[in-house]
Amino acid sequence: MSKRTAAGAWLTAVFVAVTTAVLAFGATSADAAVGGSGPYPADYETASTLPNHTIYRPQNLPAGRLPVFVWGNGGCSGNGLDQQNFLREIASHGFLAIANGAPGGSGSTNSTMHTASIDWAVAENGRSGSKYYGKIDTSKIAVAGWSCGGLEAYAVSNDPRVTTTAIFSSGLLNDADDYQLRRLTKPIAYFIGGPSDIAYPNAIDDWNKLPSGLPAFMGNLNVGHGGTYGQTNGGEFGRVAVLYLKWRLKGDTAAGTNFVGANCGLCNTQWQVQQKNLTLGDTPPSSPPPSSPAPSSPAPNPTGQLRGVGSNRCLDVNGQSQSDGTPVQIWDCHGGVNQRWTATSSNQLTVYGTKCLDASSTAAGTRVQIWTCNGGANQQWRFNADGTVTGVQSGLCLDVTGRGTANGTAVVLWTCNGGTNQRWTRS
Repeated sequence: MSKRTAAGAWLTAVFVAVTTAVLAFGATSADAAVGGSGPYPADYETASTLPNHTIYRPQNLPAGRLPVFVWGNGGCSGNGLDQQNFLREIASHGFLAIANGAPGGSGSTNSTMHTASIDWAVAENGRSGSKYYGKIDTSKIAVAGWSCGGLEAYAVSNDPRVTTTAIFSSGLLNDADDYQLRRLTKPIAYFIGGPSDIAYPNAIDDWNKLPSGLPAFMGNLNVGHGGTYGQTNGGEFGRVAVLYLKWRLKGDTAAGTNFVGANCGLCNTQWQVQQKNLTLGDTPPSSPPPSSPAPSSPAPNPTGQLRGVGSNRCLDVNGQSQSDGTPVQIWDCHGGVNQRWTATSSNQLTVYGTKCLDASSTAAGTRVQIWTCNGGANQQWRFNADGTVTGVQSGLCLDVTGRGTANGTAVVLWTCNGGTNQRWTRS
């Protein structure tokens, strides 16, 4: 089937409403086996450096490093405890599971919170004095979510740090969003509630549009949109999610046999299984845990021009000014110092040596500028595999406004859409 753009807003509302109803009337945390069924009894905590998130972890950290599982709640709920049975179960098997939303929180979440979780885990692994120092395997990261939370996971699935994406009872709502499928390069798995799941048609539509050659798994369990998250240890969805993560993030090929081949462990069971391009050997095992992070030599900071793919013009500081607040635009590439940007190891884009590319707000349409470097998240940028550049704080893309190509066209923050006016090449 083809998703219809006109139905997108309606389907979004239905995703949220149906999931909210499931959360209100479904199983509660009283059904949980506290700590999960794994060898590392797990609980949750919060961190002042990661507000509005809930961190599920083994109560006693294991000797091995913890792969990271980043989760978006059903209904994009701001309560990080909504799927606590499921998330405790995952953490109890030696994973760091981070949910969007504070414990007991309210309101709605968004995809930038997935990115914030990843940023936090990477920072804590390298921060001397952190209890997670050297304890997180930042080379093994899964982004995932249920229903509306699955849409959040899709939105960040092209982050180069992501190892795999897992979509639970979700699917893109509009054909206009299919660019998110085309940019997938890492394995993906779908865990859907069967034909009675409201997300089933959209998930199947996404499945049929995946890039050729992409390793992908789809399992349908006929339980409807509500899944089994509130059951003891997350029920069957919890069990299968742990197996998938053990395979993809820990290199456990015994767990992988549940997903690969005509006689896979989930084949010919209550699960209806589809596979694409799956082999047991396509996921290397994690590197052995070090006693502390190994020192490394810093990579050289690349300096050069940023050329817009759509305009063939360069990111340029207006009038070669060095004053704080000077806006940034596109202009004919000429190699001047106001077009020479250095990507630093702290994710800044500097010009003139002391000025940083800066966004004064996280709102779409904010014009980017230069400002004296101060280390803030609004001055940190991430280069993505598809050529887009996203703000660490906002999660939005560097965008040439109005898809313009003329000299002097403003560069702003905007929702990522895959357009050529949001793609850049470095030289």
